[in-house]
Amino acid sequence: MLDSFLKLINSISAAMWGPWTMIFIALVSVYLTIRSGFFQVTHFGYIWRHTFGTLFAGDKDKPKRRMRITPFQATATSLAGTVGMGNMAGVATALSIGGPGAIFWMWLLAFFGMISKTAEITFGVHYREIDAEGRVHGGPMFYIRKALGWRTLAVLFSVGVTINCLFSSSMLQAHTVGRALDASYGINPYLITSGMGIVTAVVAIGGVQRIGRFCQALVPLMTVLYLGSSLMVVMANGAQIPAVFADIFRYAFAPAPAIGGFAGAAVVAAVQMGMARGMLSNEAGLGTSPMVHANAQTPHPFQQGMWGAAEVFIDTTVVCTVTALAILSTGVLANGSSGIEMLLEAYSSFYRPEVAKAFISVAILTFCLSTQIGFYVYFKTAVEDLIGARAFRLVRWVYFIPGVVFAGVTNVDQLWAFANISVAASAIPNLVALLMLSGAFLTLAKDYVSGTNRYTTEVSDREGRYVQVATAMKAMQEQKES
Repeated sequence: MLDSFLKLINSISAAMWGPWTMIFIALVSVYLTIRSGFFQVTHFGYIWRHTFGTLFAGDKDKPKRRMRITPFQATATSLAGTVGMGNMAGVATALSIGGPGAIFWMWLLAFFGMISKTAEITFGVHYREIDAEGRVHGGPMFYIRKALGWRTLAVLFSVGVTINCLFSSSMLQAHTVGRALDASYGINPYLITSGMGIVTAVVAIGGVQRIGRFCQALVPLMTVLYLGSSLMVVMANGAQIPAVFADIFRYAFAPAPAIGGFAGAAVVAAVQMGMARGMLSNEAGLGTSPMVHANAQTPHPFQQGMWGAAEVFIDTTVVCTVTALAILSTGVLANGSSGIEMLLEAYSSFYRPEVAKAFISVAILTFCLSTQIGFYVYFKTAVEDLIGARAFRLVRWVYFIPGVVFAGVTNVDQLWAFANISVAASAIPNLVALLMLSGAFLTLAKDYVSGTNRYTTEVSDREGRYVQVATAMKAMQEQKES
């Protein structure tokens, strides 16, 4: 009975993450890129000046923030949910199955994903709601309802996010750390996952501002340390870098031959693995980031949206690329390993084994812990949307349990199927919304870039002045029927 059930779950997972899903994700991103006039290219410098460049301008809005967070804290919290095992084990798995060419397709999807993440964060801020106590609520479920009027699709998104948070974040992130430290140092996995659960609860229950401050401190530090230690490996093998880039471009369009323990890879495997791992790493189009960015104290929704483009660039173009270069330049792909073991072998080629093990262990712990904490915002937003804030207080502790309960399970591969299904269940409704709201995105982008500022966050929050896409669509439909 159980085997049959698991086979059914895997079949559903394969169907929901088949080629058509990847094509849909890519098409939405390409469509938004074309309609925006390749904004991420033509305004690349503009994006950075209006995101990280604003950090040096001071914080004039601090007295007015109350229960909100800064734009950078929102970005750090979002990056906490994306910079994780996907940047390490995910990249290594993409290489072991798809070969060097997978990195090219990862880059390509990240390029187009910069604009789709900009769009979804823009909507998250623009269509957010602020309750009587000043608490902010926002995300795809809100712009799906408010802009499109599709309540069923909004519920489906919230359900998908809830399951995704419990499986891929709370359970699998903690399980990864527990098993890794058990294998490396013999530490009881239940002890590790319990400790992670306590730290996550202490930070998360303190609210979005405490989460933002924690991620603001941890995420830049852990990212810089990981990049620094990985770049040492890359620079030690600098002579191989030209050949590595040549292989990435060559095998993006031609089958990668078998080398040692690497079995080789067809072009279709490179495309599928590169796009899948890249998307699951930066989460562009999945609808998660808007839920935390909606809490930002920002002057305009599109300005906050541009932080999404910066997120994708940092997560995939920088962090994932450095991981790939460290693996490919050391030649460990030929060893036949996969996942975190492959990255450990790459580190061990430069550092002493015990040092390499320590670096990877610290990276795993900090990346997974930050992801677990960051995803609590998504869990809270989705569950409150389904059952209300008062009922959520009674069930919020459920989020911290799965990682501890499943800590001793040695094989959780089957459970990834549940995570894949839940991610697809939330991604597809969000992508449909992005496609239907493309006109609203262009309106908001033009409003900010031109300096018109008709739809500033202050105006929208106070007066409820939104881009009325649903009204326009209904008028068009009625005109067509008449």
